[in-house]
Amino acid sequence: MIDPVLPAPAHGVDSLTVETVAIDNPGPLVSLLDRQQPLLWRRRGFGIAGHGVAARFEFSGATRMTDAAATWRAVADAATITDPLALPGTGLVAFGSFSFSAGSVHASRLVVPAFVVGRAEERFWLTRITVGPAPDEPLTAAMLPRVEAATSAPHASFVDGVLSSERYLGIVRDGIGAIRDGRLSKVVLARDLTARLEAGTDIRPTIAALAEGYPDCWTFAIDGFIGSSPETLVSVHDGVATARVLAGSAARGTDATSDDEAATTLATSPKDQDEHEFAVQSVLASLRPHSRGVVASEVPFTLRLPNVWHLASDVEGVLDDGSTSLDLIQALHPTAAVAGTPTPDAMTLIDELEPFDRGPYAGPVGWVGADGDGEWAIALRSARVDPDGTVTAWAGAGIVADSDPERELLETRMKFKPVVDAFDPIA
Repeated sequence: MIDPVLPAPAHGVDSLTVETVAIDNPGPLVSLLDRQQPLLWRRRGFGIAGHGVAARFEFSGATRMTDAAATWRAVADAATITDPLALPGTGLVAFGSFSFSAGSVHASRLVVPAFVVGRAEERFWLTRITVGPAPDEPLTAAMLPRVEAATSAPHASFVDGVLSSERYLGIVRDGIGAIRDGRLSKVVLARDLTARLEAGTDIRPTIAALAEGYPDCWTFAIDGFIGSSPETLVSVHDGVATARVLAGSAARGTDATSDDEAATTLATSPKDQDEHEFAVQSVLASLRPHSRGVVASEVPFTLRLPNVWHLASDVEGVLDDGSTSLDLIQALHPTAAVAGTPTPDAMTLIDELEPFDRGPYAGPVGWVGADGDGEWAIALRSARVDPDGTVTAWAGAGIVADSDPERELLETRMKFKPVVDAFDPIA
C-alpha cells in the first residue's frame, strides 16, 4: 500500500526528527528489504535500505526537479537531526525517482523512510525518522526492522509491449531519416517489454538477483520501480560533483578472444565514438554553469559489465555555486545519452516516434541527504512493477546517421537481459 502524500513543511507538515546510531553488521541489505515497499540504493560496499514511510512528496511537470529541490531544502531546514556518524547516507535521507518527460502521467517523488539501515564499507548504521517530536524510547540497534523471509524468485515471461520489434525497426529508420534530413545529430529511441505477475508477488528475490549479478551498478528499488543502472547521472559529496557518461555499446564475446575483439571494435568504432562524444559534451555543457573547472576523461575507456561493453568517460568538477544534487539533476537531465543532440530536438522526435510514456525509465533515480549531497543514476536496465502485477521494462539505443536498425534492435536485447534474467533466473 502506498502511503499518503504529504505537503511540504511550508504548507503545514510537522518537522521531522531524525536519529542515527551505529550498529553491528546486520547482514546483506537485500535480505533486510520490506516486502510491501522495498526501498534500496546499493553499489559495491555502500548501500541504504528503507523501511516504512515517514513522508512522501510528489511532483510533476517541467518544474518537478526544481520543486523537489525547494521542498527538500524546506524539509531539511525544519528537521531536528542527531547524526554522530556524519557519513554519506546517515541522518535524514530521501529516496527519489523522477519521470523522464515533463509530460509524463507518472509522478516523480521523494520518499523519506521511517527507518534506514545503511552500510559504508565496514561501518553500519540505523536511522529512525519520525514526524513531530522524537519518541520517548531512545533509538537502539534492537529496533532494527524485522522482515518477512523472502519467497522463491518470481517467474515472468516477457513479450513485446506497445512497440513490437518490427515497429521498433521502423521508428529507428524514421530516426535515421530525421538525422540525415538535418533535424538533429542523434536521438535515443526506446522500446518496451511487458510481463504479468500475480498481484502482491514478492519482488525482493528479483532485486537481490540484480544486486548480486551487477555489483558495479547502482541497484535501486522505489515504489515498485527497480533496476541496476551502470550510469551515474551525478554524485555530489563535499562540494565536488562527479558523473560517469556511458554511450556506445557492444555485446560481450563468447570467449576471451572474442571478448577482447568486441572491446577493441567498440573502442575504435567511429559511430560509437561520435555517439559517446555527443553525450560527454552534453554533460560538460550542463555542469559548466555550476563548476568552471569541470573536466572529462581525455579519451573514453571501455567499461566491462557482465553482459555488455560500454564506452565510458568520467567527469568531475568542484562546485562554484553551492548547488545540491537535486539542483544538478535538473541541470543535467536529460543527457544526450538518453535523449540525443540537440536535446530539445531529440525530445521532440522521441515524442513523435515512441508510442508510450517512458515513465521513470531514463529519468534520475537515487537519494539525497539533508545537506543536499547525494547520488543519482540514470534509470536504465529497469522495470516498473505496478500494484496489479503488470511489469514493464524498457531499453533504448542511440541512433546516429550511420546506425543500422538491426544492430540497434540487438543492442536493446542486450540491455533488456539484466531485468529479464532477474525475473526468470531459471530460464
